[in-house]
Formats: sequence, C-alpha cells, structure tokens
Amino acid sequence: QGLSARPPPSSALSAAMQCAMRSVFLAVVLAAPAAEAVRARQGSTEQSVANPIRKVVTMLQSMQKKVTEEGAREKELYEKFQCYCKTGGKDLSASISAAESKIPAVGSDIEASEGKLMQLKEDLKTAQVDRSAAKDAMAKATAIREKEAAAFAAEKADYDANIA
Repeated sequence: QGLSARPPPSSALSAAMQCAMRSVFLAVVLAAPAAEAVRARQGSTEQSVANPIRKVVTMLQSMQKKVTEEGAREKELYEKFQCYCKTGGKDLSASISAAESKIPAVGSDIEASEGKLMQLKEDLKTAQVDRSAAKDAMAKATAIREKEAAAFAAEKADYDANIA
C-alpha cells in the first residue's frame, strides 16, 4: 500500500490530531504578540543605532532650531542697534551744537586766565625782589645792631670799671 496522492477525508482525522493542531494554533496565537513586541523593541534600537540617515536628519533639525533662535536674537540686537543709531545721532548732534556754542565763552575765559597768569607772574617777580631787598635790609640792620651792641657792651664795661 504506499502513499496515495489523495488526502484522507477530514472526517478521517483522528481526534488526537485535531487536539494537537488546536494546541499548536493556540501556542502560535499566544506567542505572536510577544514575538512582535520583541521584534519592535529590537527594530527601534537597531533603527536608532544603525540608521545614519536618521542621525543626519536629527542633526539638521537641531541645527535648524539653533539657527532660528540665533536669527531671532540677531534680529532683536539689530533693532536695538537701529534704535540706538537713531537716538544716538540726535544726542550727538545736540552735544556738538552745545559744545560749539560754548567755544566763544571758553575762548574769552582762556584769554582772561592768561592775562591773570601774566599778572600773577609779574606779582611773583616783584614779591621776590621785595623779599630779597627785605633780607638785605634785615642783614644790614642785624649787623648794625650787633655793632651797636658790641659798642654798648664795651662802653658798659668801661663804666662798670670806672664805678668800681
């Protein structure tokens, strides 16, 4: 009898075989979600580690974010600088005009100070000459007093000798 090409009818399957098939089917159905979860976990790890395109895209996205933030900061600084330029120019113009209006007054103050300086220099020279003349007069007076004191001392000694 050998194997025939004709399959046995389904009623011919034994009850044991049907039970075995049910248990295999049940095992496959229960194991499929767990296997899918393991495969998904491995896939995400492999994808993040092994996918260089993802790395490049992530890097480009972070660079785009940084450039956008930097652009916003630069725009804010530019606006502040423009405001400074507008108000600073007006302030500088006002300061320049105020300084230019003070030029004649300062010039006359300088001339007056120069005149006063010349007068003080002349007064200093006169005071120095007067001081040296006073020193000479004091020296002469001291010499005269010393001479007169010596003459008095000699005359007193003579009188004391005559009295005694």
